[in-house]
Amino acid sequence: MHFEQIEILEQQSLAPYAYTQAGGVVDYLAIPKSQNDLKKLLIWAKNKAMPVQVFGRLSNLVVRDGGLRGLTILLHDLHDVQVSDHMLIADAGADLIWVAEQALEHGLTGLEWGAGIPGTVGGAVFMNAGAYGGQTDMVVSSVDALLPSGEIKTFSNEAIDFDYRHSIFQDNHGIILRATFTLQSGEPEMIKARMDENNFKRANKQPLNYPSNGSVFKRPTGYFAGKLIMDSGLQGVRVGGVEVSQKHAGFMVNVAHGTGNDYEDLIKFVQQTVQDKYGVTLEAEVRIMGER
Repeated sequence: MHFEQIEILEQQSLAPYAYTQAGGVVDYLAIPKSQNDLKKLLIWAKNKAMPVQVFGRLSNLVVRDGGLRGLTILLHDLHDVQVSDHMLIADAGADLIWVAEQALEHGLTGLEWGAGIPGTVGGAVFMNAGAYGGQTDMVVSSVDALLPSGEIKTFSNEAIDFDYRHSIFQDNHGIILRATFTLQSGEPEMIKARMDENNFKRANKQPLNYPSNGSVFKRPTGYFAGKLIMDSGLQGVRVGGVEVSQKHAGFMVNVAHGTGNDYEDLIKFVQQTVQDKYGVTLEAEVRIMGER
């Protein structure tokens, strides 16, 4: 189905679009090419009293096998990046890895930690993503978001209510449109060296040869999730086609056509096992959505 030059796919599996290569079927799927397309899609869905979900690259999400009702919008084609002095402005759908490369190209430091993180700028803001001592809230100065009321509002860093893996957009249901990063001048050779070092660590420690969502659990106070899982003897444990990584216990990898339900069931099994063995509650960092 086409809607004013925007293709809307019906009964579409999310698996081909997801980093996990797993995910149920959505009623409708659309990938806007512009902010105007996005607005038209939202109006279309509103006129049909249809629920809407908006994502980037589905890199921190598990969609159950029953899928999502209504319209699912993926923003990964909204990926413009502009650099002016120390300001880097990136659309929500821009890959964080690409944005980090753009910062390097312009001799700007502050985004080296994002050089190997899968996902988009919108996802990084939404989850306050971070790695290797860096975090989104340390470099984002403002965010433009489309609120449910239809208003486009600019949020300052303070107004975003950043916390560990949290932002206000998890509460106000605003759609992140773009983020402004305030960076510092740096030596490109040093920036590149730090990016290479982070990616070397990532390649050595993480199971990058299988589809995954990255770290599955938030860091519990006073513990490391991966060590608790490893000490519980859970590495290699599999539900369906999804396995607790034997390379990094904090990861769950899709080794044999796993599904969203496989991911959720394995997450619950790991949580229960660690709770029983150590009395520690592991909270999922990945979001789990959809119908069983």
